[in-house]
Amino acid sequence: MWKGYNMNKETVLTAKDLCKTFSNESVQQHVLKNLNLSIYKGDFTVVMGNSGSGKSTLLYALSGMDRPSLGTVTYNVKEGNIEISKFSNDKLALFRRNHAGFVFQQNYLNDSLSALDNVMISGLLKNKDRRALASKAKELLNRVEIEEGDYKKFPTQLSGGQQQRVAVVRGVINDPEVLFADEPTGALNSQNTINVLDILSDLNDKGQSIVMVTHTVKAAERGNRIIYLADGVISDECDLGPYMGDYKDDKNPNQEKAIERHKKLKDFLQEMGW
Repeated sequence: MWKGYNMNKETVLTAKDLCKTFSNESVQQHVLKNLNLSIYKGDFTVVMGNSGSGKSTLLYALSGMDRPSLGTVTYNVKEGNIEISKFSNDKLALFRRNHAGFVFQQNYLNDSLSALDNVMISGLLKNKDRRALASKAKELLNRVEIEEGDYKKFPTQLSGGQQQRVAVVRGVINDPEVLFADEPTGALNSQNTINVLDILSDLNDKGQSIVMVTHTVKAAERGNRIIYLADGVISDECDLGPYMGDYKDDKNPNQEKAIERHKKLKDFLQEMGW
């Protein structure tokens, strides 16, 4: 394990000797190279690195969206330790449905379904109690400030920020062990970026484990653990501790600590050559 991190936590998933190679005719691109990583329960883990460093490839390998070329990904779930790397497509899809949630830069909502139905259709894959699921979906939508009058609106009738908030709810409707987020604010304006990051922080405060890929300091500051990738390997990591609020906010009672935390992140990224 890399320096500076408290390992006295419960592991939710472990990647061991992870490799991913893409082949194009006679050319092979080694994107992940014997990478080892543990993700801990309740952490907000942020993956950063320059373009082409393997961030999204790592996220997809950890989440079961893609298989590694070599190595293993093992989840610690209530059923026990489950190694998913060799699962069939059907078994992998079932595992993701029950244990992993996803939020992407593009929200991938179904334009022919309402906001509520976009959430419900994901939930029904796991929970067949339609009434209980609808109640839960509405509670979550309300939590992310999607008003009741917007439940039946189609995605094209919602703002970009509203769409992404619905996508976050869809990602957590099945109570995943880990919520994976790939540049979740990359297509949003400044205010909607803050709104979505606030939602992710709130979920994490309530115990949701999150792994997020980002290229911005603003988003990275929400994490308590920063992993830095370079050329398919982990260069180092930084333990930021819990998010302390906006360091620019004069009304933030933790502003001094937030400023220190911001500086720690900036210094780390500078050391990494970011």
